[in-house]
Amino acid sequence: DEVRESDILLHVVDISHSNFEEQIDVVKNTLHEIGVKDKSNYLIFNKIDAFSYVKKDEDDLTPKERENFSLNELQQMWIAKENSPCFFISAKEKLNLTEFKEILYQEVKKVHSVRYPYNNYLY
Repeated sequence: DEVRESDILLHVVDISHSNFEEQIDVVKNTLHEIGVKDKSNYLIFNKIDAFSYVKKDEDDLTPKERENFSLNELQQMWIAKENSPCFFISAKEKLNLTEFKEILYQEVKKVHSVRYPYNNYLY
C-alpha cells in the first residue's frame, strides 16, 4: 500500500553486487504485479566506490561480458536504457550526492506545489 500511495520511488541498487541486473528485474516485475506503473521512479546505483571490473585485453576479440564493462560504460548503458533518471552514487564516500539531492529536492518541490499550491515552505 505504501508503494502504491507514494509520490516518488527510489530504487537503490548495489552496483557492486554480481547479480544487480537480476535484482533490478525482480523489483520491476514486483512493481508491475502490484500495479505501480506511472510513479516517478529513480534508479540509484550505490556503492560505485566498491565497483570493480575486469578489463579486457585489446587483442581479445571475444564479446564483452558484464564483468568487462567499466563504470562509465555501465552509466551510459543504463541512462540510455531507462526511461527514468539514473544516478550513480557512493553513500559511504559521499560521491555524487549533492547533485542527486538537488534533483530529488526539485522533484519533491514539484509534487508539493501541485498538492499544496498556496504553501511555500519548500521554496
